[in-house]
Amino acid sequence: MSLRILMVEDDNSVAEMMGMFFKKEGWQQDIAVNGVEAVDMFKENADKYDLITLDLNLPKKDGIQVAKEVRAISPTVPIIMLTARGSESDQVLGLGIGADEYVTKPFSPIALIARIKALHRRVMMEEDVQTQENNNQEYEIQTAHLKISKDRREVLFDDQPVVDLTPKEFDLLYTMAQKPKQVFSRDQLLELVWGYEYYGEERTVDAHIKKLRQKLEKVGAKVIQTVWGVGYKFDDSQVK
Repeated sequence: MSLRILMVEDDNSVAEMMGMFFKKEGWQQDIAVNGVEAVDMFKENADKYDLITLDLNLPKKDGIQVAKEVRAISPTVPIIMLTARGSESDQVLGLGIGADEYVTKPFSPIALIARIKALHRRVMMEEDVQTQENNNQEYEIQTAHLKISKDRREVLFDDQPVVDLTPKEFDLLYTMAQKPKQVFSRDQLLELVWGYEYYGEERTVDAHIKKLRQKLEKVGAKVIQTVWGVGYKFDDSQVK
């Protein structure tokens, strides 16, 4: 697996360490040391990069603003946000502006490599599905109020589109909607949606669920329920 990574990192020691592990994998990287440089490099040739590792605390322009500007250019390029901050609010903020992963420093380089590989595999699988798409307008999932097309990454609630879902948010909804009323634990969702042994914390699921709910509720879809002490379930049978 050959990757071209845009590494946005102002800490030389961290950049050197990451670069060493990337080199062992046979990956190439370009390094931006501040937010302005990162946006300029990505804007110049967005198709060049398979993935971005993005530090949150950057000079000139912070990681949140960089992620927003990158997402305006490309809604799909995978972003792994790296930060020394560990609060839930920071994590929710990072995920909310489109980051696919959130890694708190200090982190294990091996764990980071595992996340990059899994994230890239998922992106490749999604692209393969879209390549094979035959424009069939059927929906794989149809419940009382919801229709979901996995091929088109399309979600309708009472025929209203649910927009701006990130890949992880869509996958969470699709996973739960396949089995309405089944309660999924956070560990189950990490395994089913992330697809590998996750080295982060379970609150990553909570952060994604929070943003997913907000986007669903914009069209009146209060369909993700919390089962206290257990996890989450999808149920639209009581929606009016």
